[in-house]
Amino acid sequence: MSAATARLLDPARAGRAMVGVLAIMLFLTLLAVAAGIGAGRGAAALGARLSERATVQLTDAAPAARAAAAARALAALRSSPTVTRARAVPRGELAELVAPWLGSAADDPDLPMPELIDLELAPGDEALATVRSVLRRVAPGAVIDSHGAAVAPLARLLRIASALAAAIAALMVAASAAVVVLAARAGLEAHRATIAVMHGLGATDMQVAGLFQRRVARDAASAALVATAAAAMTAALLVRPLAADIGANGDTVALGAQGWGVLAAMPFLFVGFAALVARRTVTRALARTL
Repeated sequence: MSAATARLLDPARAGRAMVGVLAIMLFLTLLAVAAGIGAGRGAAALGARLSERATVQLTDAAPAARAAAAARALAALRSSPTVTRARAVPRGELAELVAPWLGSAADDPDLPMPELIDLELAPGDEALATVRSVLRRVAPGAVIDSHGAAVAPLARLLRIASALAAAIAALMVAASAAVVVLAARAGLEAHRATIAVMHGLGATDMQVAGLFQRRVARDAASAALVATAAAAMTAALLVRPLAADIGANGDTVALGAQGWGVLAAMPFLFVGFAALVARRTVTRALARTL
């Protein structure tokens, strides 16, 4: 049966061309899916990490008044049920934050700096509103900055990038299906006389379609091997060094176990999809013309 399949679809230039095109399509699809998963996970991680974080700034001009307001705010925030953790940021940490701009002047004890309180909030939209209410009561001049609001544009951009990557992957799948359809129709046209003889000998449309299906599945499997190897090399060359450069925050753009599982299953799904498209294309064409 394999010899008949090889004769039914030209194994030379046409077969190699289809394998090459399908390999390119699957490689680009794998990259698009990986990018989409990474961007989606990054947006979710940013939201989960920063939506429950906030910073309180007290900027009273008088150091004594500023310190007193910070002490009142810290005590009130620690007693609030919507605050899971409140920590006064030491002056040394503030000096490290401004050192890139001020240099050695950041360590000057006479340099005026605001009092900062780092907050971790309980889940829920009402937590930030409760904190604002507490601060208005004990430290009216305090300013609260929500970390989630600060990175909301970046999270939105990551979600858009994830949706765009999904759309690109869908287009690649559609293009791959079109390649299989064209190859199957070309094979039918090139071997119309042979297929007519097979029908005369008793072969059914499903048996003829099975020949095309097996050949396309074999070509798609070869393409999947090439594309998977290329994608693995790309991941080894780019993803690991990038994660190392990002450091402790690298997990925000990692694919995770589920993401890697999806990528591992895609070559197998690709082969099955190509074989199914070939079978349906040949079956419909034979039903109409032969």
